Amino acid sequence: MGPGGIATIIASVSLLIIAVAIAYVVVRVGKLVDEASTSLKALTDDTTPLLEESTRTLELINSPLESFARITKNVEEVTTKVTDATTGFMEKNGPAVKVAGALLSAAQISKGRKAKKKAE
Repeated sequence: MGPGGIATIIASVSLLIIAVAIAYVVVRVGKLVDEASTSLKALTDDTTPLLEESTRTLELINSPLESFARITKNVEEVTTKVTDATTGFMEKNGPAVKVAGALLSAAQISKGRKAKKKAE
């Protein structure tokens, strides 16, 4: 065996070592991909019920909020009607309201005087 034969053996052994190293890396990457796939599946399996539960919770929260919205709308309507009625009453019975206000003021003043006399 001459120098060319020895060089050929060294080159073939080097290529064999490189091929084994590449095969090892491919096998390790394959295991990594399998583990990542398993982890992703587990994460997905755990996340799906959580999302469904969150959706249900939001539905339960939105239900009372819709009731509050209806109540608020009804209160707004009642307030508008009371305002309209008060405005109409004031426009139609302005002098009567002024007289009632004057009588109420007079009653409060006389009540205040009686309280002062009792205090003395």
